[in-house]
Amino acid sequence: MKVVIIGGVAGGATAAARIRRLDENAQIVILERTGYISYANCGLPYYVGGEITDEEELTLQTPASFYARYRIDARVFSEAVKIDRAARTVTVRNLRTGETYAETYDKLLLSPGAKAFVPQGAKTDDGRVFTLRTVEDTLAIHRFVRERGPERAVIVGGGFIGLELAENLMRRGVRVTLIQRGEQVLAPFDADMAAFLHIELMRRGVDLRLDESFSAIGTEGGLTVQTDRGTYGADLAVIAVGVTPESDLARDAGLALGLKGSIAVDAHMRTSDENIYAVGDAVEVRQSVTGEKALIALAGPANRQGRLAADNICGGDSVYRGSQGSSVLRVFSLTAASTGINEKTARALGLDYDKVVLSPLSHASYYPGAQVMTMKVLFERTGGKLLGAQIVGGEGVDKRIDVLATAIRAGMPAPELKDLDLAYAPPYSSAKDPVNMAGYIIENVMTGKVRQFHVEETDALARENRVTLLDTRTPREYARGHAQGFINIPLDELRERLGEVEKGKPVYVMCQSGLRSYLACRILSQNGYDCYNFSGGYRFYEAVHRGCASGSSAYPCGMEK
Repeated sequence: MKVVIIGGVAGGATAAARIRRLDENAQIVILERTGYISYANCGLPYYVGGEITDEEELTLQTPASFYARYRIDARVFSEAVKIDRAARTVTVRNLRTGETYAETYDKLLLSPGAKAFVPQGAKTDDGRVFTLRTVEDTLAIHRFVRERGPERAVIVGGGFIGLELAENLMRRGVRVTLIQRGEQVLAPFDADMAAFLHIELMRRGVDLRLDESFSAIGTEGGLTVQTDRGTYGADLAVIAVGVTPESDLARDAGLALGLKGSIAVDAHMRTSDENIYAVGDAVEVRQSVTGEKALIALAGPANRQGRLAADNICGGDSVYRGSQGSSVLRVFSLTAASTGINEKTARALGLDYDKVVLSPLSHASYYPGAQVMTMKVLFERTGGKLLGAQIVGGEGVDKRIDVLATAIRAGMPAPELKDLDLAYAPPYSSAKDPVNMAGYIIENVMTGKVRQFHVEETDALARENRVTLLDTRTPREYARGHAQGFINIPLDELRERLGEVEKGKPVYVMCQSGLRSYLACRILSQNGYDCYNFSGGYRFYEAVHRGCASGSSAYPCGMEK
């Protein structure tokens, strides 16, 4: 059997190695148009910033090393330009010599990836304007920063690449303006969770420009980036507005296409041609939480798809169960992670969902160094199916998102998070892990022990005279800042001061993180009050409404030091 693989990096190189492990006699050819057969594309921004110092550390395999270990014929600077499905041949252009030749195949695997989307007017042919998708792109930016010493950079796009590059250019001493078309960075997150990232970016000196649309690059009289709101001078510009599937070859070959021109595949990663498979950022997949078709350009799914396609090429019957889009990102001192769907998606799909927001510590409060994280977990009101989660914080975020991702994949009902038997020692967690705490809160919500109100409701409540708004923090906390219209009765004084809370009015309660307000609701509800607890606490309200985050001190609620 002869297998030709178009594209290396994650999916293609993974598939090639798996095919060899399954079939020692298969003839395997990889065609890669860049100079690198397999590289760590997720590490590219960190080479720009100098955290990864050796260029060779980015290249996981070379053609020589791949051949030595796997006896795979990996050809770089070799671009596939045409597929003849009837003849089972690929026309290949040698980018060094310009010659073309035909390569036959029995099975063909497409792993072309995705290309950087370049909006009209970007002028990426100017030597000061870049995209970041390949090792060559990375080396060009790194060389420009080293040799030209730019003082100002403008990054267009606030996705993963834009944020990682902003941090790494700042690390190199370059002032960064980040332009984002929408109201928030990082589309997988909801705007309320992205607020913490906005605060961190601005705190670190990034000139963050939200709700601005890119218009054009100007190159006369100095480099400028123009938007619908202004013009920004720059020495360096990077276009990072997203990617689009590299599906031209598949389209020209008459293969079925999916969302946004992606390559349509079945659960075996097979295209509309039984002898052609496709994997990676160019393919349409199933969102495993919703069952909807989706484009999920992440390294983990690409690697799994490559292995699975290899199994099936070699006669197996492996089925791809879809991707839930689990991801994690460092933004200066914060870690941002998500899995499953966000609230925007749940709302757009018309799902009957609920959510909880909590602010647990990364480990036991009495052990030094505990850091606050903000968790948002979505679930269906009926049945408690877990839909998604987002976490922003310091240490421990990656661990918790992985636990939640596993629970979602396993189909665990949300209240059962409380029953997970997770490892505990004071330096690492609390006896009730943050994931357990999410489960406890969800169980309370689903069983009616507490009713919630959310950050998007607070402005309307402040104008409502028929309710009581109660802040149960200490007077000192309240004086530092509080939501409009809320009166202060500290939790520990509430039982003695119940007479100050008017009966017959619904009571909406807030504290710093949501714990004391929950305790207050339990007291009030058992004394005849109609009570609602604010999900997320004042620190969440403050981040969303006021663009600042407080309350990160690691000590028990209300025990001020």
